[in-house]
Amino acid sequence: MHWRAWLLTDAPRSRGQAALGRAYRRWRRFASNPLSLFGLAILALLVALAVFGPLVAPHDPLRQVLSDRLLPPGSASHLLGTDQLGRDILSRLIYGARITLSIAVLVVLVVVPIGLLIGTTAGFFGGWIDNVLMRVTDIALAFPKIVLALAFAAALGPGVMNAVIAISITAWPAYARLARAETLRLVQADFIHVARLQGASRARLLLRYIVPLCSSSVIVRATLDMAGIILTVAGLGFLGLGAQPPSPEWGFMVASGRNVLLEAWWVATLPGCAILAVSLAFNLLGDGLRDVFDPRHGD
Repeated sequence: MHWRAWLLTDAPRSRGQAALGRAYRRWRRFASNPLSLFGLAILALLVALAVFGPLVAPHDPLRQVLSDRLLPPGSASHLLGTDQLGRDILSRLIYGARITLSIAVLVVLVVVPIGLLIGTTAGFFGGWIDNVLMRVTDIALAFPKIVLALAFAAALGPGVMNAVIAISITAWPAYARLARAETLRLVQADFIHVARLQGASRARLLLRYIVPLCSSSVIVRATLDMAGIILTVAGLGFLGLGAQPPSPEWGFMVASGRNVLLEAWWVATLPGCAILAVSLAFNLLGDGLRDVFDPRHGD
């Protein structure tokens, strides 16, 4: 097709054409992996449920009907059954997708800029700045992430925003380390030396060249870490340190169903399966993005 030849040409006529061609090549490389597409499809479904939850949920997720308590999956009115208070599990899973996705996205929006700023600054300037920032990072990395997140969540108190803060405090060091390693490689590149000889300031070199080039690796790492973030969110919810009842958060749903696990397995198992599916989807998507942005592959 004409548009495909236009995108794949080796002699683009404009910067926009070159950018579109590069994006198209990356998409073809990503789409060649069926597992990555499967992960993307699951996440697209999650986003759709988060956005259109009120339109597709069959019931109010907070409505209690004690006469319908612990109905098994498969009934006409409650496809995935009900919990101990007669609330529809399917509706709670749909609304819970919004909470889970919101927390994961908020954590990434906090930790990625912090990690990029600290890592690129340390790698670019070196010297005592590098030593100070990396020693702080090493101290943060010395603590187990889940234990530190639990400690901060307990200190801050239960709640969604406090859970975001607690997870963010424990998650940024890995991104700082990765950004520093990428920066140390980039500062030796020929185009950086050329830009410096042409009079580019340190701020321009850092913000115009180093940070954008480090971003792809950090974003791939963030996608792969999404599974761990979701599991941490679920763990905090399970312990009562995340979203509070009657909020339909998946980790709390698992915790509330553990007391009736033998007589009503679906109450705890279905939210657990949702956590598993989303975590797997992020891992598959991250693997695909890692292949796309691998510098060993040409665009």
